[in-house]
Amino acid sequence: MAKSIIIDVYECNGCGSCVEICPEVFAMDEAGEKAFLIDPDAEVTDKVEEAAAYCAQKCIYFE
Repeated sequence: MAKSIIIDVYECNGCGSCVEICPEVFAMDEAGEKAFLIDPDAEVTDKVEEAAAYCAQKCIYFE
């Protein structure tokens, strides 16, 4: 079974590191305060794992 990408938006501080590393999967909301998934069904790639590793709040994880 494939892993799903989860962002805990309550923990997200809007640093944007995930968007910088992997803009094809992550984006910032209109206010620029929180990250979100462009495609909730996106594949967990090495870039996605790198974005999760660099997340300051550690609010990106996989299920």
